[in-house]
Amino acid sequence: MPPHVTPAPDTSPEPLAYPFWTTRGLGLPDGYRRLRDQPPVRVRLPYGDDAWLATSYEDVRAVLSDPRFSLAEAVRRDQPRIGPMPRAGGGLIALDAPHHTRLRALLAKEFTARRIERLRGHVREVTDGLLDRMAAAGPPADLVEDLAFPLPMTLICELTGVPDADQPAVRAWADTVCSGSVTSEAVQRDAKDFFTRMYGWIETRRRAPADDLITVLVRACDEGVLTEDELTGLLNEILIGGFVTTTNQIANFFAVLLLPREAGADGADVLAAVRDRPDVVPRAVEELLRLVPLLNGLTLPRYAGEDVELGGVLVRAGEPVVVSQAAANHDPGVFPSPDRIVLDRPGTPHISFGHGIHYCLGAHLARLELQTALERVTARLPGLRLAVPEEELQWRSKEFFSGLRSLPVAW
Repeated sequence: MPPHVTPAPDTSPEPLAYPFWTTRGLGLPDGYRRLRDQPPVRVRLPYGDDAWLATSYEDVRAVLSDPRFSLAEAVRRDQPRIGPMPRAGGGLIALDAPHHTRLRALLAKEFTARRIERLRGHVREVTDGLLDRMAAAGPPADLVEDLAFPLPMTLICELTGVPDADQPAVRAWADTVCSGSVTSEAVQRDAKDFFTRMYGWIETRRRAPADDLITVLVRACDEGVLTEDELTGLLNEILIGGFVTTTNQIANFFAVLLLPREAGADGADVLAAVRDRPDVVPRAVEELLRLVPLLNGLTLPRYAGEDVELGGVLVRAGEPVVVSQAAANHDPGVFPSPDRIVLDRPGTPHISFGHGIHYCLGAHLARLELQTALERVTARLPGLRLAVPEEELQWRSKEFFSGLRSLPVAW
């Protein structure tokens, strides 16, 4: 710049504080509503780089599917994040193609719709077993501890080959990973304990193969298809991702249906429709997946590998972008009356399971678990209702996942 030219002052607005937290309920936070019909904006998370935030359905889908936005690059950067510890590498969510493609191919055949559908009878048996115990004990019951947690935990541990006795360790590690407020020292300590236990499962399967995912991964590792670090990274992701989100969503679905203000409709009518017409269940699950903003606080940044135009703004090479799938699922230009349950909603699919090459590997399993829970609870527990006044419900605050710590119910 010539010496006589004065640079123009930076008039860009201060980045918005992000995430847009809520303290109660499952509605979309107001911060997203204020950004409707606007291009991506700059945001500042508690840790790491400032980022662009994409909230429209079109922009979110674009970021999730455009290979110019890299998840792998975030592992090498001071990634924008909620907690003090940066996301580590080793699993699918830290990789781009072609490395992501190579590892996903090892597992994709284990999670096909056809293979998962074969589990429907078993999933129903597990669900009914849990409901049998609830019915025998009588109301009230905690739908989180008595159903929403043990159902997906049992199933993912069976599929992977984790011993029943080690399920509490899996849950404890998930609590650490998902809390967002645990110190780095605590994370490192708990990680050492958990991965030591994981190495034990791996060595057991090396000595005694079985029909489970650990055996599949161990065999691939021993054949040189993946490294030991990739094996443990994948197993960690499968275990945590395989139950945490579904646990929260089972409870959230029933919270929405039992609290009409959360549904934008009469939740009792939706429960009755599900109970009286089992064919409605899959549509209800899809609509609830769209409605409930599960991942308000969880964002995996992607870094632009080159200058990219996104929704009318220029994202420079090296700048990160975070997306809100919750806001995209409430885009009124795509989903009319987005805050209401519409069981016969036509057309455009939600993107709660993502989009592009990182579409959720376990989406078919999650759908099966959610459908079974919704169908069996409404069939087995007539007159389902809250067992405590609404104001006594304890909501998660400033954590990765939205939802309730417990859901006391009677029937």
